Amino acid sequence: MTDTILVATDGSDDASAAEQTAMGLASRLGGRLSGVSVLDDRLVRAPSADGLALPPFPEADLTAYYRARTEAVARRFSERARGEGLEAACEILQGSPDDRIVDKVQGADLLVLGRSGTQRADRSGLIGSTVDSILRKTTKPTILVPGGAPLTGPLVLGFDGSPGSRIAAKLAVALANGLNEAVHVFVDSKDKGRAVARFDEVRQLVGGLSVPVRETSSTLGRPDVKIVDTAKEVRASLIVMGAYGRNRITDYFLGSNAASVARTSPVSVLLAR
Repeated sequence: MTDTILVATDGSDDASAAEQTAMGLASRLGGRLSGVSVLDDRLVRAPSADGLALPPFPEADLTAYYRARTEAVARRFSERARGEGLEAACEILQGSPDDRIVDKVQGADLLVLGRSGTQRADRSGLIGSTVDSILRKTTKPTILVPGGAPLTGPLVLGFDGSPGSRIAAKLAVALANGLNEAVHVFVDSKDKGRAVARFDEVRQLVGGLSVPVRETSSTLGRPDVKIVDTAKEVRASLIVMGAYGRNRITDYFLGSNAASVARTSPVSVLLAR
């Protein structure tokens, strides 16, 4: 499930954290790692002059600068990978970052992204707008990494009985067994009978775990807040949950429980698909 890992990097602090997370996963899981860095056309495209008398737009100079920066990001990635005992190259692409990354990850099992990029003015909440666009377009499981995210620790599986959470359970089993980390299963339900049924279902899904499994439930408060609180309490390294919840019609990425967890968690979040 995670034999090939792609990490997208732009040199930002969160992207650097994503690189560290991806390298740690590749090393511990024995997976193949590659990187991609995209020279964003929007940074070098001349804006409209709007009829104003302006000097020539320095497109050539800007292109040269941003290409040199992208190349430096790619070199640093490869050097860091070698330092971790990994052979991993970072490919340089040009165009719209979200589209190029979505296309590139089609050849990988898992995508790893920093939660925010270098274009901090171009953001949606606490998630970079480029990252938000990638999450809307990709069909691949994606890990969002905030700056300072822990690299080791147990996994927290958020389970609500949806198809996405069932996929998340399978990914959690594969990752926990490979990483030799415990799993904390979180079930939220205002209905006690439904919570019991969900625990029964998730026990079957995680039956292949060779590591300890602990169960947590909550009948009060918002589930997104409770999942993040659980991750903090157990010092988790990763929250695993479905990208979409039970209400698929209204659970577009923004506004869903998954989005809220991804925006606020100090721990990396794997959105399963």
